[in-house]
Amino acid sequence: MRLRNKTMNAHPEDDRLAASGPRDVTLYTRPGCHLCDEAKSAIAPLLQEFGAELREVNIDADPVLKERYGWDVPVVFIGRRKAAKHRVDLEQFRRQLRDVRAS
Repeated sequence: MRLRNKTMNAHPEDDRLAASGPRDVTLYTRPGCHLCDEAKSAIAPLLQEFGAELREVNIDADPVLKERYGWDVPVVFIGRRKAAKHRVDLEQFRRQLRDVRAS
């Protein structure tokens, strides 16, 4: 999670992400991104297994997010924590979901 300073503008997505629950998964994506499609398909069974909710965010629809993530998509957050970028390691993602559920 990014800390805001005087040079960073607050963005509604930062507030939404900060308020995310431990089972809220956010996927920052863009249309036509094959890695994004692969990530979404790969994590879908784990989301169901752990009762997690997925929220997809199209970064191209928001200039701030497009600038922030650029070509570094997909980016996956579990709650407030970044869980993956570009490719999802499913065993690590499973552990992260399990650890959140255990806490």
